[in-house]
Amino acid sequence: MGTMTRFRGIVVVAGTATGSAIVSDVPLSYWGGVDPVTGEVIDRRHPLSGACLSRLVLVLPHGRGSCSASGVLLESIRNGTAPAAIITEQIDPILALGSILGDEMYGTPIPIIAMPGFIASGVQTGQFINIAPDGSIFVDPAVASPTTIPT
Repeated sequence: MGTMTRFRGIVVVAGTATGSAIVSDVPLSYWGGVDPVTGEVIDRRHPLSGACLSRLVLVLPHGRGSCSASGVLLESIRNGTAPAAIITEQIDPILALGSILGDEMYGTPIPIIAMPGFIASGVQTGQFINIAPDGSIFVDPAVASPTTIPT
C-alpha cells in the first residue's frame, strides 16, 4: 500500500469502513437499481450494471429516484450485501435514512460521507479506501483491482 491521500468529507452517517472503491459519475437508484439479495446493480442502463456492491466503497454523485431506495438499502444491510460505505458528492437523505435504519434495526450502519468534488479528484475503481468516523477519507493512489466492474 502506498502513501494514502487524505480528504475530509461531511459526516452524514458516522462509522468506519475499509474496502476497494467502485466509482460511478452517474447517480444510482437502489429502488429498481440494486438487488438487495445479491448486492448486484441490476439497472441495465447504469455503467455499474452487473457489478456487485457488497463490501465495496460505493462512490457516486448522489442517489437517484424514489424514497423507497432507503428500504432497499436497509434490506441490503440485513442481507449482508450492502456496500462497506457510501461516498456521495452531496448529502443524500434517502441513502442516509437506509443506513440509519440499518443501525437502529440491525446494529449495522453503513458509513455515509458527503465529499463535494471527490469524483473529480481522480478516485478510481479499485483504489483502497479507509473511512474514519470524523469524515476523513484515506485513499491509496494505487489501483489494486479494476475488475470490480464487469467488462
